[in-house]
Amino acid sequence: MRPEDISRIIEMAWEDRTPFEAIARCYGLNETGTITLMRQQLKPSSFKMWRKRVSGRKTKHAKLRDPAVSRGYCATQYKPRSKK
Repeated sequence: MRPEDISRIIEMAWEDRTPFEAIARCYGLNETGTITLMRQQLKPSSFKMWRKRVSGRKTKHAKLRDPAVSRGYCATQYKPRSKK
């Protein structure tokens, strides 16, 4: 797996509104595979913090999500950057 793919998977795993199913669809990595990748790539303290954050979070599983959550990211998440 390319470093940029690993970076994007980690980013998606940290995002509250991106379900594990989206990671599986984009990268072929199911929830268990994502957890394994996160364990390998993050520092132990960061991994523990991430696991605590996503455990039981309904938005990380498409079947548990509120139907009102229809996209994988917040509308203001990808704002255009101003030029300096």
